[in-house]
Amino acid sequence: MRATLRAVGETCVTAGLILMLFCAYLLWGTGAYTQRQQRLLQSELAAEQDGRLDRIRLGTALALLRIPRLGRDYRYAVVEGVGAEHLKKGPGHYPDSAMPGQIGNFVLSGHRTTYAAPFNEIDELERDDEIIVEAREARYTYRVTSQDVVAPEEIDVLAPVPGKPDIRPIRAVITLSTCHPEYSAAERLIVYGVLKESEPREE
Repeated sequence: MRATLRAVGETCVTAGLILMLFCAYLLWGTGAYTQRQQRLLQSELAAEQDGRLDRIRLGTALALLRIPRLGRDYRYAVVEGVGAEHLKKGPGHYPDSAMPGQIGNFVLSGHRTTYAAPFNEIDELERDDEIIVEAREARYTYRVTSQDVVAPEEIDVLAPVPGKPDIRPIRAVITLSTCHPEYSAAERLIVYGVLKESEPREE
């Protein structure tokens, strides 16, 4: 009986260590992968500003995202696409949504707990906080208007006019989407904003 209990105890300890290592990989190992991908994507953006890239393809860099409320060092290259492989690289742009600064809904999705968790703290954003999108042609500054928590199947938030799929858009807005609560995909946390200012880049 004692030998059996010892064997069970050793098995539990081993299983616990494996689980801890797996959790560490999810939190830090995946982040290291995203950081490497971000360096590549941001290099793509620098090359694009020099005029060497002219097409946006799935998996490539679209723009640079900055959110001052989340710190001076908050800078993420936005990747085109929201598939699993795309979101491992950083925040992703829904290809069927508006482009930065365009009339309609510029929709971004990002991880909240793994792969560098770019949207981990977007619940801290307050009304009038700025969301800055630096695209090739201009710098677009959006102003946060509200937050919401919705069910995953409520895809109306992705419409050109969020929540009103039958209405034609007349202004440029932004939507940030991530899982809610942390460590769960039961719901979606949504942050909405409206375009406040556009600053064309000098040629």
